[in-house]
Amino acid sequence: MHISDEQLLYDLFQAYHDARKHKRNTNSQLRFELNLEKNLYDLYEDIRQRRYFPGHSMCFIQEKPVKREIFASPFRDRVVHHLLFNYIEPHFERLFIFDSYSCRKGKGTLRAEWRLDHHIRCCSRNYSRLCYVLQLDIKGYFMNIDKQVLYKLIRDRVERWRDRLDVELCDYLIRCVLFRDPTEGAVIMGKRSDWEGLPASKSLFHRHGITGLPIGDLTSQLFSNIFLNELDQFCKRTLHCHYYGRYVDDFYIVDRDAARLKAMVPRISDFLVSHLHAQLHPDKIRLTPSDHGVAFMSGYHVPPLITSAVHLPAGIIPGRRLWHNYLHELHGQHRPASLSSYHGFMGHYLLISRAAREVGMPLLRKWIMDNGEWIMMAVRESPCLPLR
Repeated sequence: MHISDEQLLYDLFQAYHDARKHKRNTNSQLRFELNLEKNLYDLYEDIRQRRYFPGHSMCFIQEKPVKREIFASPFRDRVVHHLLFNYIEPHFERLFIFDSYSCRKGKGTLRAEWRLDHHIRCCSRNYSRLCYVLQLDIKGYFMNIDKQVLYKLIRDRVERWRDRLDVELCDYLIRCVLFRDPTEGAVIMGKRSDWEGLPASKSLFHRHGITGLPIGDLTSQLFSNIFLNELDQFCKRTLHCHYYGRYVDDFYIVDRDAARLKAMVPRISDFLVSHLHAQLHPDKIRLTPSDHGVAFMSGYHVPPLITSAVHLPAGIIPGRRLWHNYLHELHGQHRPASLSSYHGFMGHYLLISRAAREVGMPLLRKWIMDNGEWIMMAVRESPCLPLR
């Protein structure tokens, strides 16, 4: 299948509209939109004549929830990421197993937590029998993805879809995005001291472009799912793990036989090394009885309920004084949004009643500004997990 020039231009406009969602007020998007038609047409000509080359990324450190190195591509490159994503993602989506989460519609962190609860409930026959949860993690996942292995996996699949995709165009875009070195010419945001304490294994500046994908690109999320789809298929089809789930590089297996789960660890490790050139993290292999509580993502599973496994900001739980200090420090325009955010998070877990009890006040209410005055609007608590 060959995409016409007119269709490519139309697809670029669609990719632009996808890329600008929730980004309308960013500087890079506004600069691109100032001369929108010319910028998109120039990008179209660069792709059509195969002279497109990614620009320089902005690099910065994100401290929460853990310290990570983030690369933000220029808006022009993000349009190309969405163009490639729109071409190949629908076809790869059909290959993924149901219990693969992250960067998939309707499959976020909460859905992964609910699915683990469902697996524990089914395996234990509604908590009437003891089962075990094996949790594994891939060491330095994004920074150690072998680009040649990943490219071969993508290329082999795309070749089979010649009747549905412009293989030559898709291959060109994949190579442009995948094999670029994001550290080359990167603009450092913040201070060099921000990188202090970040292990070398978690920084692309120590990878020299040979391995690793930048955290922050849409294509990196899709590529990571394609890369670990091989692991998903191995666990489901070869190891016959009925209760299996994965969120990015964190995955679990639920079974009533602890010995069987232990025997799977070396087989999974050998598969990762031989097929994907990846390694299990030796310090993050956990085998836990389900009735002891299982921490996964931001939830802590204590059958039959799920509570939060993350530390909330100081002032939410510790006590009345810290909570009032926190409210006082919030700027007026941010107070409703901040309180609504905490209410939304805590409503998914067993936190609202606990926080109200420890702080000694009806903690979470909606605050609105009416004629220059703050007015509190009471909010009904959300039901606690688990949700079916």
